[in-house]
Amino acid sequence: MTQEFSETAVKRMARRVLEIELEALELSKKSIDDQFLKAVDVIAKTKGRVVVLGIGKSGIIGRKISATLASTGTPSFFVHPVEALHGDLGMIMPGDVILAISFSGQTEEINKILPSLERRKLTIIGMTGNAHSKLALMSDIHLTIHIEREACPYNLAPTASTTATLAVGDALALCLMKIKHFEKRDFAVFHPGGSLGKLLTQQVKDLMRKGKNNPTVRETASVKDALFVMTQTGAAGATSIVDGKGHLLGYFTDGDLRRLLQNGSDLLNKNITEVMTKNPHHILDTLPAIDAAKMIHSTHVDNLPVLDKSGKVVGIIDEKDLIEYLAFLDKK
Repeated sequence: MTQEFSETAVKRMARRVLEIELEALELSKKSIDDQFLKAVDVIAKTKGRVVVLGIGKSGIIGRKISATLASTGTPSFFVHPVEALHGDLGMIMPGDVILAISFSGQTEEINKILPSLERRKLTIIGMTGNAHSKLALMSDIHLTIHIEREACPYNLAPTASTTATLAVGDALALCLMKIKHFEKRDFAVFHPGGSLGKLLTQQVKDLMRKGKNNPTVRETASVKDALFVMTQTGAAGATSIVDGKGHLLGYFTDGDLRRLLQNGSDLLNKNITEVMTKNPHHILDTLPAIDAAKMIHSTHVDNLPVLDKSGKVVGIIDEKDLIEYLAFLDKK
């Protein structure tokens, strides 16, 4: 740090920037008015897309708002106004809604496009900080961005205005998300690469233990045979009991074994069907893995046999395979 600009001065300025932007966010509540309700209603009812326009810093914010709309159930894309003037207007279709962003409302490139959009009878939603600007006056719906000043010391660099614009855009997108009943599972489908997408789109068959790691014994087996298979197939501590066609007849776990030993039973040579749990909890391989986690969470079992649609045992899924899912449920 220079002597003229000390660490204390840097901290003071940084805090002042945040204070101004917080004030802008507080003022943004004034944007939630009848015009905001009209914007939500128009977008919710349209069969088209929300086409976002913006240039410079407003363009960067516009791209983020468009991305948030698209990822939360409202189809949207961004068009750069300069490219729109040179042919990209052809990307805009009848029924689309225009969301044009310019804090001054006087951005030349946007205002040159507006007459063409008006002739095509497209609904224009303007987001500006100036209700008397050309964009505001040419818009069917105007969302006013309220700030006292930019956080820039010279009141020039877009800072508080972009923060407020982004916040109002988020409010618009998330209100639409609720109106459209866009749920966590829908979000996961739109974000298959994200952690939530992974959690909510994987199926049981993607995580279950199968083949040599799927413990099963026939109904003719003894308890001793079942224990051997359970030991051979790893740490699940359970086995499915199946008939000759592989259909589930019962389930036996190391917890069952401990309870029987406490009773002093002469256990090892008994037929497994005498001690197995009949009609055990189970799950289909095509169900979402989160459903297996919910069942394990609610029934307090350690694992579940996995069946295909014909009722054959095709795997086992253990709580260790579902740690992320169980942690997700605990957070809800």
